[in-house]
Formats: sequence, C-alpha cells, structure tokens
Amino acid sequence: MTFTASPRAAGAPVTAADALPVRGRPARSRPRHWLASHPAWPVTALLAGYPIWWAFGLADESVIILAIPMLLRMRSWAKSGRPVKVPPAFGLWLLFLVCVTAGIATLGLSAPDTVVSALSNRILSFADRGLTYAGLTVILLYAGNLTEAELPRRRLAWLLGLVGIYATIGGLGGVLAPTFEFTSPMAYVLPHSLQDNSLVQASLYPGFSQVTDVLGVTEGRPKAPFEYTNTWGDCLTILLPWLMVAWWSHGSARQRRLVLATAGVALIPLVYSLNRGVWAGAGLIAVYLAVRLAARGKIAMLGLLCAALALVAVAVAATPLQGLITSRLHHQQSNSIRGSLSATAVQDANAAPVIGYGDTRHQTGSASSIAVGPTAGCPSCGQFPVGSNGQLYLLLVCTGWVGTGLFLAFFAYLAWRYRRDKTPYGMAGVLVILLSFFYMFAYVSVTAPLEFTMLAAALLWRNDQWLRSPDREADPADPPGPAVSGRPGTRWPNPMPRSRRVDLLARRP
Repeated sequence: MTFTASPRAAGAPVTAADALPVRGRPARSRPRHWLASHPAWPVTALLAGYPIWWAFGLADESVIILAIPMLLRMRSWAKSGRPVKVPPAFGLWLLFLVCVTAGIATLGLSAPDTVVSALSNRILSFADRGLTYAGLTVILLYAGNLTEAELPRRRLAWLLGLVGIYATIGGLGGVLAPTFEFTSPMAYVLPHSLQDNSLVQASLYPGFSQVTDVLGVTEGRPKAPFEYTNTWGDCLTILLPWLMVAWWSHGSARQRRLVLATAGVALIPLVYSLNRGVWAGAGLIAVYLAVRLAARGKIAMLGLLCAALALVAVAVAATPLQGLITSRLHHQQSNSIRGSLSATAVQDANAAPVIGYGDTRHQTGSASSIAVGPTAGCPSCGQFPVGSNGQLYLLLVCTGWVGTGLFLAFFAYLAWRYRRDKTPYGMAGVLVILLSFFYMFAYVSVTAPLEFTMLAAALLWRNDQWLRSPDREADPADPPGPAVSGRPGTRWPNPMPRSRRVDLLARRP
C-alpha cells in the first residue's frame, strides 16, 4: 500500500490528518508512531519498569540500554533545529568524563598496598563503569530537555516516587521472606566464566535480602529491587521525598494519606536493614525539612513533622525495634575494615592524583594483618576491593584527586545554585544532592543512586528554567492560587498579570 503526502502549508505543524494513509509513502506502524509521539517513554521505561529490569538481571545495564534511544532522539532534535541544552556547570562533568576515559592508560599499573589482579577483569569493569557514566550523562540531558508537554515535572517526580514505593515493597519482602531468591534470565545467557565476580552474581541472582552476619548471626537484610542493602537504603531515602512532591504538594487528601502510609511502612524494613548510615540520613532529612519549613514560615507543616517524629520515637521505644537498633550500634566490627580501605584509597590517590588507576584494586591482606587473605574455608576473608566502601573512595582510586574534585564540584555547584528554590521541586532536589554528599563516605552510588541523583538534577534544572520563563502559563500540576517561588517578589505559578503574559505572547514571532 502506497501513500502520498497530504497538502498543507509550508512550515505548518504535523496534524493527525497527516498520519492518515495516503498514496506515495508507506504507513508508519502503530508502535513506531506511538514511540515517536511519546518522547518520554525511555524515562518511563527506566523508572516504572525498574522491577522488570531487576528481575531480568539488567537493572544496572538499563541505564546504558535506554540511553541509546534517548541519544537517537536528541540527534533527531538537533537535525530538526531543536536545540539540545546543557545544565549549569556541565563543563565540570565533561572534564570528569575526560578523567574517567584517561584512566585506561593506568589500568595496567599496580597501586600501593594492593595485590596483582588480572588486567582483563579491570578492563571489563572499567568499560562497564565508563558506559554507565556516559549513559547517565545522556539521561541527564534527555530528561532536562523534555518539555512540560512531553514529560511534566510532576510526572517525573511521581515516577521517582514510584521506584520508592517499589523499594518499600521490596524491603517488606526482605523482612517477611529473607531467603527468597531466583535466577534471572541473564544467568542462562551470560557465559559462566563471567559469573565468578560477586558484583555480577548479585545482579544475576536477585533476591529479597542480602544475607550477612552483622549482629553475629546469619540473617537477611532487605535489598530488593537492588543488588545490595546499602544501595537499597540509599535509594529509598532519596526517592520517597519525590513521592511527597508529587502526592503531598499537589495531591488529594487520599494521596496524602498514602504518602504517610508509605513512609510509615518503609520504617519497618529501614530499621531491619541495619544501615547505620541510612538511619543517620533519615535524621538529616528531618532536620533539613524542619529548617526549610521554618524558613518559609510553614508552622503547621513543621508541627506535623515534629508530631510524626515523636510518633516514630514512641513506636521504636515500645517495640522490639529498639533492641535491634541497640544491638546494631554495639556491633561496630565493620569500622576497622572501612577505615583501612579508606586509608588505602587516599594513598592510591596520592600516587596517581590526576587520573587515578582507572579501576579498583584489591587491598593487600586485611585491616588486621597483611597476611590475611581468601582461603577455601573463607573466600571473603581479606583482599577487599579498595573503593568499595563509598563513592568518594571509589572516585579517589579510579580518577584521582582531580577527577574526584570535578565530580564533587559539579553537584556542589548545582546544590548551591538552586539553594534559593523554595518550590517543592527545589527543596527535594537539593535534599537529594546533599544526601549524596553525606552517603559518599559509606555507600557507592554507581549505578542506581547516581541515576536517581541525575534525574533529581534534571528536575532542578527544568524547574529553574520554568521559573525563569517570562511567558509561562499556569502549571497544570499545581493547585490554583499563588505560591512562593525561588526568587523574591515573584508568584508561583504566574509571576505576572495575565494581560502582560498575553502581550508577550503576541510579540513572539
């Protein structure tokens, strides 16, 4: 069947009638037409489909996979004359990527106080991490360049909050069924020679919990839908604030009740995760919200927050959770390991300060003795990966002091630039970045936490552009009535009279 282009004025927008079958050109298939008319589908597939990626063993690789259609779409934008904008301080991030790429030159070198390992393993790890950084860059640009019509900010906030709901459900699964585990389809496809790595095994064999002996006995700690408990706790605390933005700030009374219920249920697996860093992060969230609400004069909201914290304190004191928290705080055996790995990471960064060693190395011995190493009876004893105890130390080993400084400077600049944004998007976005700085001393953020932090940066960037737009219309995601924006003397969502906006629209070419 052939089609011809329907006559229309030059430069006129494509309408539904233009898609009707006419002679002279082949009909576009329905799936392809749907994908073309819904440019936000890669972001939706990335976030709404996160449990599916996790079940297939491709949760981390989804960033790389979905970056491909995003990159192709941005290429078509550039060809059609639609500019592809970049966020503030993007040059710092590009310089960081240069340091990451340059690390290939030092992959074959031995770092101080580390054992010799196979170069092939380092190359695979370097390639995977490099592609992940590249994919995250594409996601930042793509989500930041989507318009309100293509992907409203509230919908993106809701998608991030949806992953927080997934984490809450997965955490409950880890508490109720800690031994549940299954084999992903990727485990049947990937060669067995590549499945020896513990990181690979964690993604190929998903489960509800990570089995450890933190309290002296073997037990499961919630982790679904992520590979590790630390990653789960990190992601949970940076995702649930977006649920509050989407449902509390602009939602109905029913949605607000669901937000409170989700936050209350999330406390159960949060305590059972035994993550001291995440417990401290939850406290940081409470302090941050109290300060921001007090600064805005939201006394009622501040009172509600204090009442909720008091209720949580009573619940913990009156339940067995108090004993669990006390036991975890008394077991500090991981501190010596973390301290030893941190010192080695700093030493390695001093030895290669500009571009680092490209990839992690394994420590010689352990925190107690250089003679301690893996044995048949204890395969996990000694020789821990240097850089596995926090994003800061991973950066120091892989990219040196220069690369680490560029990475931190990019996010620090974003937090400083948008610190005056008093909208819900601004408050949540800055909170996520601040949490990433807090967690970098204990948790590695590649891949999932950094993915969600990048999307938070995209939301901050897009919200700032929307606030700066002089002829913007009322945000359909916001309730009627004025709200305070990030700049004195403005009104949100409409900072100028309607007559002025109409006049500006009339002057546009």
